[in-house]
Amino acid sequence: MKSFYRTVRAMLLIVPLAFGLGAGAATAQEMSTMDAIKERGTLRIGVTQAPPWFSKDLKTGEWSSGLGISIGKAMAEVLGVELETVEVTWGTAIAALQSNKIDIQYLLDPTPSRAVSVDFPKQPLLYISLAVLARDDLEVSAWSDLNSPDVSIAVPQATSMDAFLTRNTPDADIQRYPDNAASIAAFQSGRVDAVSLFHPPLLAARKKMKAGKIVIPTPAFGSPSSAAVRKEADKSFRDWVDHTIFYYYETGRTQRWYEEFLAEFGLDPKKSPPIQKELLY
Repeated sequence: MKSFYRTVRAMLLIVPLAFGLGAGAATAQEMSTMDAIKERGTLRIGVTQAPPWFSKDLKTGEWSSGLGISIGKAMAEVLGVELETVEVTWGTAIAALQSNKIDIQYLLDPTPSRAVSVDFPKQPLLYISLAVLARDDLEVSAWSDLNSPDVSIAVPQATSMDAFLTRNTPDADIQRYPDNAASIAAFQSGRVDAVSLFHPPLLAARKKMKAGKIVIPTPAFGSPSSAAVRKEADKSFRDWVDHTIFYYYETGRTQRWYEEFLAEFGLDPKKSPPIQKELLY
């Protein structure tokens, strides 16, 4: 019997030790994003076909241009690693971060619901503004210019854009459509005088149609966009991203990279709304 009790005591002593060793091994395997990037030798960014943010060269299959690519290359160079692109969609980018498939996703708006799942730096990456793509002969400089029953405006239904127009142009003929594409199609077919969206999608639409003008009416209504990173106890990568995008924004590099892509895309940067909000005024 004494031999039995000695055996039991020995087993009870071994079990906590085993759990302690297991926990230690698990902790050792949990490497911070910053350390993992340096060990792997690559900075992994999420990309999706969405000019002017990301653009794939269909001939080579490489993600070679776009503002997100320019920022990613600059960050990778500072870290002394290579840039690695991982294809995602806007809907799967957060899951890709959580599952450690990517290290950072540029151009995600820092909404409260997203902040539950991922981290965002304090500094916005850039600002996108609510704009209109209007007929060339339509005089538009302020939202009040559109506030007339004689002016018809297409907008995606039940969106922040719809709510803004409802508040600020209540007298306009606001025509609501299911999504961005349907709203743009209404303008292209001549059913409305203007379409209102946050300005990046309008750039591609204007290039395709080769007609209309993009205007950010005053008072400008802007929304910040950011760069999402994985939630983790070690905040060194998030804090470095915060410092870096602040530096790029304040020194004008972010705006310059954006303008360079617009020029490559065949658009005149001087006729396109800026993404640095100080340039709007």
